[in-house]
Amino acid sequence: MTGSFRKMAGGGGCVAVLAVCLVALATGAEIHRNERGKTMIPGNSVINLGQQTNTWRPLAKTTANLTDVRSIKSTFEFRTFDPEGVVFYGDNHSGEEWFILALHGGVPEIQIYKADILVSARGGPRLDDGQWHLMEVSTEGKFVLLEVDGSKALTVGLHSQKVKEVITGQLRLALGGILIDSSRLLVPLRPEMDGCVRAGSWLDLTEPWEMVEGGAKLRPCLEAIQRGSYFPGSGFAVFNVSALSIEAPEGRVDIVLGGDFAQMNGTLLSLRGGDHALALGLEINNHSQTMLFTYGKTEITTATNTKKLRLIFKERFFGVSHDGDYLIASATDQTVEQSIWREGHLAIGGLLGEEEDAVGSNFLVGCLEKVVVQGKQLDMDLSDKDVSISSHSCPVR
Repeated sequence: MTGSFRKMAGGGGCVAVLAVCLVALATGAEIHRNERGKTMIPGNSVINLGQQTNTWRPLAKTTANLTDVRSIKSTFEFRTFDPEGVVFYGDNHSGEEWFILALHGGVPEIQIYKADILVSARGGPRLDDGQWHLMEVSTEGKFVLLEVDGSKALTVGLHSQKVKEVITGQLRLALGGILIDSSRLLVPLRPEMDGCVRAGSWLDLTEPWEMVEGGAKLRPCLEAIQRGSYFPGSGFAVFNVSALSIEAPEGRVDIVLGGDFAQMNGTLLSLRGGDHALALGLEINNHSQTMLFTYGKTEITTATNTKKLRLIFKERFFGVSHDGDYLIASATDQTVEQSIWREGHLAIGGLLGEEEDAVGSNFLVGCLEKVVVQGKQLDMDLSDKDVSISSHSCPVR
């Protein structure tokens, strides 16, 4: 088979059809609400996958009868900068058999479970390049095939003499999440997917998707995007510093921020210790084109005409490297306890307050290209973030 392969026991059958059925989005339907007040969306439109409010819960779901399947091929276009996350999920018999199409490390990954079979296969080109790619899922006998831009990317074969194939019953389909417990996956993955699908042709099925988040509004997919994390000014992302496993040799910690700071406005970063005391605040004023660093009683102001900042923390020293060309440094009476890198919280895009739930409202507006702590790039998907934040894509200005 194409790509890397993991397998537990042998088998095959109806899962091949299930693999194609799972992408059965509706076509030709208008956006409306059903009798339970749920928003219904057509599958032939552009759909943004990056708007879940729950980590594993799908953005949308639908059901269809397996006997209604009239085609063995589905096509759609897909675009993302996100290297990992769920695109589609499908199952029948309420999860007794299931299929997942995801990205892992930027390349397509398929996981399938049926009876005594648990298979994971990964391969094909990287798709996290921000370009639209034509995807085709189809079946040929006992094989499930994935093509990308007209070339074969992944082939998964399934066969078992233990299972008698019965292509009946209902199929559950989900978009941007799964309907089983994540512990059942053979290969663990992060489910969040900041990506878009469009121009779908889905097995000739007509069932629309029901938004799991009842009256949720669909976030549009932008015509042009660039890599980065976009903060629209309505929330922020908070990291538990202990989860970052920060090592501070000789008591020094570096945080590198990248982006066009002249185009931003609001609180870019704040750092709070385990005692809830605010250790650092960084705010950008787009009107005055300045950045204000507040570090204990020390304040540093600099212009926003830079695209790279390095914040340097030592026990009694705080410094800012501005585009790497010069250093604004200040000795300070503020002592950063090493415990802050084990027990504190780091917020991107907002101001942490003195109490657990107290936050400022001057949220960041702008595109942050990178946040690197001690050489490690932070992934906003690993934070407790507001649903309005796009973890891996920004609008092109």
